[in-house]
Amino acid sequence: MAGEDLVELKFRLADGTDIGPTKYTPDTTIASLKEKILAQWPKDKENCPKTIQDVKLINAGKILENNKTLAESTLPVGELPGGVITMHVVLRLPLSDKNNEKQQDDSPKKSSCSCTIL
Repeated sequence: MAGEDLVELKFRLADGTDIGPTKYTPDTTIASLKEKILAQWPKDKENCPKTIQDVKLINAGKILENNKTLAESTLPVGELPGGVITMHVVLRLPLSDKNNEKQQDDSPKKSSCSCTIL
């Protein structure tokens, strides 16, 4: 009967590859899911998260909080028997890298833009 309480999840990365599916208990925390994602992260990927703070888990358009459990996160599809829930994994790039990219991206756009605002 305990097997019926398990929630089957897979994690979809930005490039469309998946980690899982694996079954988890409803009292599994989001932080522990992120730790499992880090441990199973494909080694051939260019961007790899270093800590769970680098990872966001999104389900049904909602960013899941580290301190919550699966049960507390109210997974809308979790009630479907035998269904696999797909959670999307988004990486947070370090702030310094983000600022450098933004400055590099903005400079050519500003110099090459020749539009008129009405």
